[in-house]
Amino acid sequence: MTRISRHVAEPGLRPADVAAYAAAPATSAVEVSLQAHDGDALAPARRARAGLDAARAEGAVYGLTTGVGALRHVSIEAEVADTDSHALRLWRSHAGGFGPEVSDEVARATMLVRLHQLLRGGSGVDAALVRALADALVAGAVPRLHLYGGVGTADLTALSELGLTLAGELPWRSGSAPAAPVAEGDALPFASSNALTIAVGSIAVTGISALARAAEETAALSHLALRGSLQAYDARVHAAKDDPYAAGVAARLSALLAGPERESARLQDPFGLRTVPQVHSAWEESLVAADRVLAAEIGAGAENPLVVEGATLHHGQFLTQRLAAALDAVRAAAVPALTLSTARLAALLDPALTGLPAFLADGPAGSSGLMIVEYVAADLLARVRASATPVTGGRTVVSLGLEEHASHSTQAAWASHDLLGLLPDLLACELVAAVRALRLDPSRLVDCPVRELFDRADAALPDVRRDHVVGPELDAAADLLRNL
Repeated sequence: MTRISRHVAEPGLRPADVAAYAAAPATSAVEVSLQAHDGDALAPARRARAGLDAARAEGAVYGLTTGVGALRHVSIEAEVADTDSHALRLWRSHAGGFGPEVSDEVARATMLVRLHQLLRGGSGVDAALVRALADALVAGAVPRLHLYGGVGTADLTALSELGLTLAGELPWRSGSAPAAPVAEGDALPFASSNALTIAVGSIAVTGISALARAAEETAALSHLALRGSLQAYDARVHAAKDDPYAAGVAARLSALLAGPERESARLQDPFGLRTVPQVHSAWEESLVAADRVLAAEIGAGAENPLVVEGATLHHGQFLTQRLAAALDAVRAAAVPALTLSTARLAALLDPALTGLPAFLADGPAGSSGLMIVEYVAADLLARVRASATPVTGGRTVVSLGLEEHASHSTQAAWASHDLLGLLPDLLACELVAAVRALRLDPSRLVDCPVRELFDRADAALPDVRRDHVVGPELDAAADLLRNL
């Protein structure tokens, strides 16, 4: 029998835990089977189920004694008899998502988030179904969950697919698990969650946070190549303004560049170097806020209705407006930071700023060097800007007009996931140029902590200075940045 770990069952599961489990379920810090839980991890689920049954005996309960959405006033008891349970019919009708299947990583993370939420107690889902979900995670079974269907008001389509898969009505994409019993009333409580959206957002924000730090390291390497001034990062500058995030960025840049005293090339640097703390601080603050919002959603009792002691409450907690706004903010704040990266790339290719050949070319007259890399970066930056389009300005009306708003946090999560894919490729353009500049003039490569990034890049990137196909070099740089 599956043992459910304290980490999964108790409050405190973080977006980084979800992302780690998605990437490596066998080795991550989140374990479902190996650590015994003191007492009964399913006790809250059993109490909630008893509360739901008591509420049904006393009167109407949305989705249990009634239909859902615009059918909320239709009594289930008044329907024509059906050999199938209402729970299974509700899942079948709602498992209408189609399009591409989500990745194994996203599917695993979705299962983990939903398990964590169900173990909190409040949904009313029968403990046997909760146990079956835990068993499927331990077995490594991966369901087929489709991309389309969520609008930030619960991932009804994907979670209905997961429910039908647990019940044995839909096949697992990989692995297998015994068919689970489905009790009357399980369907809506099980599907009443934004687990897939939260999973995608957790993977995206965790990855983007790591790459935001990689962007700082790349900027520091460009600072060396451009012989920049450290004055813009001086702690005394940042003590003069109450902006702890900017001060933090400046402190990290100062630490990366700490080393022998050296003369800067200019009295005042271009914005690409001078304003990194001010621009990156907004990005970091948005990422910290998004992480906090995701953690709240991971641990939320958002099922509608929610079973609490002595009552079953109907509400709107399933609407993830705060998450949509937080993820919109992450993508919006990323654009200026990445604009600075392209500005530093342009500076690295400009002989007036580097004192090196135009486009860092090293060959016969007319050699193009890294000229095309600037075009590649401009293409990627345009894609970043497109991914940053906010979702929170729209409006959706569904279910015969009853549900007249949707947060679209699902679209915000997937757009953030798109940004995660673009980030290392765009930063790779700057990294390749910084490494080329330092190879052309090694005297700029002083002994300081960011030297470690140069050494790793120097080992990973071919040192070919005459004109050549640079795509594989950019690929290698992007891989390096993903793994910093």
